[in-house]
Amino acid sequence: MQRRELLRLGMGATLFLGATSLLGCAQQTPASGYHALREDDLALLRALIPVVLAGTQAAPELVLHSLDHKLAALSPAMLKLSRQLFDVLSLPLTRGPLTGVWGSWASADATQVEAFLQRWRDSSLDLLRQGHASLLQLLLMAWYERPEAWAACGYPGPPRI
Repeated sequence: MQRRELLRLGMGATLFLGATSLLGCAQQTPASGYHALREDDLALLRALIPVVLAGTQAAPELVLHSLDHKLAALSPAMLKLSRQLFDVLSLPLTRGPLTGVWGSWASADATQVEAFLQRWRDSSLDLLRQGHASLLQLLLMAWYERPEAWAACGYPGPPRI
């Protein structure tokens, strides 16, 4: 690892950890009708779902409820990590510098969301690349576990026992 890479990693980790330490004041109660997802999480995910699942017939509300069900089944430690990722993406202090989305997620258009995803995917910081992979895996898992997604990909469903 070269000096410049080490400095970038250190600065990124410092920013990330500093932001997550401020997250104690973030809302921790689930949104109405959900077990794990909070209001800020919903705004973020509603902006991401149409971009990440473009080309599918994914209904955002179905995806959100599937994801909520999966998150609610996680261990407390894993749920905390997922919430920290959502918090870093939702807090105005970190959202703008880390994502390039300076306004709210509700007002972000598809071009801004795509640019954010590409920025994290191609980042020199491993932490951001891991965050990108985690977001995609969560959303893809939440959609493709649903029977509504199976027909489009040719999956007949699990065998009946």
